[in-house]
Amino acid sequence: MNIASLLETYGDHWVLAMGGALIGLLFGFSAQRSKFCARAAVIECCEGEWRQRFAGWMLAFACAVLVVQMAISVDFLKPDTSRHLGSQGSISGSVLGGLMFGVGMIMTRGCASRLIILSANGNLRAWISGLVFAVTVQATISGTLAPVRQTIANWWLIDGGPERNILNFLGLSSWFGVLIGFCFLGIAVWRFRATAGEFKPFVFGNVFVGVAIASGWLFTQWVASASFEPISVQGLSFSGPSAEWLTRVLYTDIAPKFAFDAGLLPSVFIGSLIAAVLFGEFKFEGFQTENKLGHYLSGAILMGFGAVLAGGCTVGAGMSGGVVFSNTAWLTLVSIIAGAAMTYKFLKSIGAPT
Repeated sequence: MNIASLLETYGDHWVLAMGGALIGLLFGFSAQRSKFCARAAVIECCEGEWRQRFAGWMLAFACAVLVVQMAISVDFLKPDTSRHLGSQGSISGSVLGGLMFGVGMIMTRGCASRLIILSANGNLRAWISGLVFAVTVQATISGTLAPVRQTIANWWLIDGGPERNILNFLGLSSWFGVLIGFCFLGIAVWRFRATAGEFKPFVFGNVFVGVAIASGWLFTQWVASASFEPISVQGLSFSGPSAEWLTRVLYTDIAPKFAFDAGLLPSVFIGSLIAAVLFGEFKFEGFQTENKLGHYLSGAILMGFGAVLAGGCTVGAGMSGGVVFSNTAWLTLVSIIAGAAMTYKFLKSIGAPT
């Protein structure tokens, strides 16, 4: 059965949801096994170690860049109309939102995707932080925090279009993006070999994390090319879908139709849960004496507001937007790293939990 038959039989929204579910299972299982974590990668850099967590994150990003840029080079993927490139962007939102997200990522001990992974492993701290994160995202999108977010974003706006693609802006082709992907891959392999001496099994998990991120772009493009309805071509994201699922749980009558994001989020949880149970890593874990509740909740609020302001989280903006070389996505990624690094060093200097 080809994609046209699937769309005719099940409808666009359900096909998108089923595809999102399959990709979510791959991401959740792989991220759990590989201990994929942007926060851990930043901490290694701050400690001057540049070890396996950094190498793992770089490997995932490299694989995603390679797959996406190759797909663009052969004219299969056309991301120019996506929100990362075709829509209006905000420089002020990317920088300030990214910094806030980075601060919150350190305080909650994980970014948005990592909180889902940890929640599925029985971490009750991640459950609570994730819920506060979702509530804050919804409040920032259309609730009480929306006016503040809009004011900050409007400080420095840029128009959507080809100029938002860094490669286009510099007059470079997507094949140069492939070359950059190979450079990232070389760095990842170098650090793995320098710190471990040989490849570990979880290396393959990081490869599949990158493949999952790229698969979001490829799958939605595949559906869009065969559908008669306008379909958004997109990568993986976790901030917007968190708010969407919160709305779906609380207000079923006004919830949006099931689509890619709706299928993605619960399947990431299920994929991580399956991996944790199969490998004996599931256990309930709550707040301990050194785990301050306010510390986690404050971080979750900063992450939620920062994610919407910046246009996404470490995966939704930094990686999914970074692989198509969106200028605001790269600004967000750099700002997240900077905010996380400064917060980690500050908390460590005063002896606070990190």
